[in-house]
Amino acid sequence: MVDVLNLALPYFGVIFIGFASGKARGLPETGLPWMSFFLLYVSLPALLFGITSRTPFAELNNPPFLVATTLATMTAFVMAMLAGRLLGRLSLRQATLAGLCGGYGNIGYMGPGLALAVLGTKAAAPTALIFCCDNIFLFTIVPLLIELTDRDHPSALHAFGVVLRQIALNPLIMSACAGALAAALHLELPTALDRTLQFLQNAAAPTALFVLGVTVALRPFDRVPWEVPVVVATKLLVHPLAAFGLMLWFGPFAQPWAATAVLMASLPPALNVFVIARQNETWVEPASVAVLIGTFASVVTLTSVMWALQTGRLVFP
Repeated sequence: MVDVLNLALPYFGVIFIGFASGKARGLPETGLPWMSFFLLYVSLPALLFGITSRTPFAELNNPPFLVATTLATMTAFVMAMLAGRLLGRLSLRQATLAGLCGGYGNIGYMGPGLALAVLGTKAAAPTALIFCCDNIFLFTIVPLLIELTDRDHPSALHAFGVVLRQIALNPLIMSACAGALAAALHLELPTALDRTLQFLQNAAAPTALFVLGVTVALRPFDRVPWEVPVVVATKLLVHPLAAFGLMLWFGPFAQPWAATAVLMASLPPALNVFVIARQNETWVEPASVAVLIGTFASVVTLTSVMWALQTGRLVFP
């Protein structure tokens, strides 16, 4: 258990440092957009490119794994969306954001660093695949549903065009695809460029976690909407259980692959849920509350999953 805590506490510790800093200093939010830009367009793309480019291309060709993990995410998304519609009586536009909160974990900010720390280098390929497939699925269905509810742009053709453009220009998806191409072609980067990318990769996790803590601290709320606890429970409990069941159903998979799927599904709601909610001016305060509650609750749930994986209590045949 001490080994698990040694792995988990640095991640949650940086989040709490960011949270305490945001509460104590009372600084304005003006710097956060630049830190978010650095993460989204510079550091995280470098990290994902590095992970995928160092993974043998043959390992990335695993359709059953892709289907199983995407179905798990889809299950969590639909259940959280239904919870928003039935419990919170949300509109379709708002329920779409609730679904995103229930299905989209911190696979960018926490996922790669945590998976590699807990499971080793064998987690690199499944981590990259989960990241790409979850992002493609969620950033297809969410913009599509939002565009279809936008009265200014009711055309389905326009909605599909917006979705395709967002997928094609997503820096994280682009970097993962570029890394896969580099792996397929066995490209080796010049030493100076490779060291620059490694330097940026090392900055991704601590910066992301600190920004997460600060952002959550600056999001005050007066009440917890009815649907939020159910959405958070869907993300932290239903999603990993669905991933576990689908690993058994579509398997057998190698232990590191199945373990990575469950670990990634156990991550708390992503900070990007709040960012997307604010961009669309929809479900903004509940998204903030869900990210806050989900992050704190995952100290128990995510650490428990890590403990089960580390001690061999969660083994896949």
